[in-house]
Amino acid sequence: MKIRRSNRSQFKDWQITDEHTFNNRRLLLKSLGIGSSALLAGQAQASLFDWLKDEPTAKKQRKLQTLKYSKSRESELILTPEEKVTTYNNFYEFGTAKQDPAEYAHTLTVNPWQVEITGLVENPLKLNYEDLFNTFDLEERIYRLRCVEAWSMVIPWVGFSLNKLLEKAQPKSTAQYVAFETLNRPSEMRGQSSRFIGGNISYPYIEGLRLDEAMHPLTLMAVGLYGKALPNQNGAPIRLVVPWKYGFKSIKSVVKIHLTATQPQTTWNLAAANEYGFYANVNPKVDHPRWSQAQERVITSGGIFNQQHQPTQMFNGYAQEVAHLYKDMDLTKYF
Repeated sequence: MKIRRSNRSQFKDWQITDEHTFNNRRLLLKSLGIGSSALLAGQAQASLFDWLKDEPTAKKQRKLQTLKYSKSRESELILTPEEKVTTYNNFYEFGTAKQDPAEYAHTLTVNPWQVEITGLVENPLKLNYEDLFNTFDLEERIYRLRCVEAWSMVIPWVGFSLNKLLEKAQPKSTAQYVAFETLNRPSEMRGQSSRFIGGNISYPYIEGLRLDEAMHPLTLMAVGLYGKALPNQNGAPIRLVVPWKYGFKSIKSVVKIHLTATQPQTTWNLAAANEYGFYANVNPKVDHPRWSQAQERVITSGGIFNQQHQPTQMFNGYAQEVAHLYKDMDLTKYF
């Protein structure tokens, strides 16, 4: 029997069992009303028993250095527990399940590392691993993170504004867009070596911003979270964070930044253009074709029956800072 495998879950995120329950064999089996001898066919069987394995951990996690940075001002936002931030996320290079990055990303070598800034710039740059932490003053930014799957977190990132890096590279007057690329190393990133494990998308992962979006002071190159260097599963050693856009725009483990005159291609737009636009601005009035974006599930320390839901904010709560970037644009067309 031929089984068609979708790139994305057909379920809304709030319908998916909380990962703590999911990873507890007895609790999950009891909640599903099935015994250990239950038989499931094909892919459903493989997926279930993958989920029933031991609770995910960051295996052989490298020691995360404590960073020197300026602390954020007081924030009214309630931080997502660090354990959730580091064990519940998407990084398809290591698998499509939320726990896969924490379980498998230990295979990634992050030092040595190099990020190239090329294209329409007067001063092409190369940053090595230590340069990521020493070239610019680091600061903490407490940002909301809104996933396109309708869940959200609040994360204390540590990094520097992308505009500082771009100013150092000196964009030419013809530059209009910034393209980004993730490391391509199938020997260390299991999802890149298997289309089944990696969600059937093309690698390396690529993303892009308009130059004015990239130069906006909120746009961050993060090298840490919770005061320490980024864990592998969260995009070590450096990733993009664009807080008013859906999370898939914030590309992880960046090795290339390329300035161009034309709009770059992006991974999820290539995979499903009707579902994932180039802009990917958080917008409660523009639904995903398969689910509403009007509400979001807040990831907390609570279990599946103790989850908070709240209305989605336009531009993820950053409208005052960024709405002017999209003045007179039809956001239902440029989604």
